[in-house]
Amino acid sequence: MRKLLATVFVFSLVAVLAWNYLSVPIATQWSEEELRLIASLSLDSLPPLPSDPSNHVADDPAAAEFGHRLYFDTRLSSNKQVSCASCHQPDLMFTDGIPLAVGADIGSAHTPSLVGLAYSPWFYWDGRKDSQWAQALAPLEAKHEHASDRVQLLHLIAGDTTYRAMYENVFGSLPANLRLPESASPNGDKEQQDNWNKLDSETQASVSRIFSNLGKAIAAYERKLMPGVAKFDEYARQLAHGSATQQDQTLNNSEIAGLKLFIGKAQCATCHNGPLFTNHEFHNTGILAASGQLPTMGRYDGIRISRDDPFNCQGEFSDAETSDCVELRFARDSNDLVGAQKTPTLRNIALTAPYMHTGQMANLRQVIEHYDDAPSSMLSHNEAKPLRLRAVERRQLESFLLTLSAPLATEQKWLVAADY
Repeated sequence: MRKLLATVFVFSLVAVLAWNYLSVPIATQWSEEELRLIASLSLDSLPPLPSDPSNHVADDPAAAEFGHRLYFDTRLSSNKQVSCASCHQPDLMFTDGIPLAVGADIGSAHTPSLVGLAYSPWFYWDGRKDSQWAQALAPLEAKHEHASDRVQLLHLIAGDTTYRAMYENVFGSLPANLRLPESASPNGDKEQQDNWNKLDSETQASVSRIFSNLGKAIAAYERKLMPGVAKFDEYARQLAHGSATQQDQTLNNSEIAGLKLFIGKAQCATCHNGPLFTNHEFHNTGILAASGQLPTMGRYDGIRISRDDPFNCQGEFSDAETSDCVELRFARDSNDLVGAQKTPTLRNIALTAPYMHTGQMANLRQVIEHYDDAPSSMLSHNEAKPLRLRAVERRQLESFLLTLSAPLATEQKWLVAADY
């Protein structure tokens, strides 16, 4: 009995010491290069939100209020049941928690977060839109999302007293005496396209300009959605100020070890860099297609679609000068972009499962295991190489990723349906 009790005591003591080691932080020696990398990932390094020359109301408060109301309004959909917030839900960091987006029908891609997205030069997983307002337009006419059309939306704005006043306050008077069918769009079904083609070019341009203005208002609202200071940021801030005692109270040993892996052996910061943990670029990392889907061409098709988009930076509905459209003019379109998808932000990653462009991976453990193995790509090459992390290192890396979540740095009024 004494031997048994002694054995139990020893095991209990080892367990306590192990728990203390994992949960009580110790001072970590960081090299100058590591300190520089950590500082570059902190929200303290996030620059002011850049202007959007293609959207002259991007920072207009009245436009944001108008876009806020539009964002939560299900009347923008054909079945009156789908709003932007149906897929980009504030409670889930503006994602939806399911593999494939579901609006009027099931989509073919996973819903990415909108938080901090205004910093990005490209939108959608394949980057087929080059501005936030152009991106906001596409779901309105997409059959699996809102399934509405630009003429129906014009009727809504013109016929709603509040919307008409808000629109005209930002964009000026709606045109008078437009003779329009109930529904028409160049992107709709045969009847909608036939109705659209019956309109003269001046009327088409007028309708499309009003439509583009709705996207600009929604984008003005979405620019309010910013990440908040997370546990990692507090740690980085303490490192920068050399407050070692406070530093030791912020991240535990496992989280610190995960951070060291993130910027070192695991090579995560190669793509997930900067304060938003994304380089806003496109990479093929061997992600398999979702069950029942063919592999997508990714960025290879996305850049070509964006160049043909009538709502791109150089189009007639953009407010930018051609010289402003640097990203579009000089975007890379080489063959190695086949299958490449946009690098998502890791901010609030613990709250935005599932992961990847079609939600193929249910949890962070699966994501880490994928990059550890780096399997062959079905299309083109796989940029990622096997990491050969030990099991404990994979757990440490996951522990660090969980330190990137925090309440948004956005006023509460923007996170619920508008009530003006």
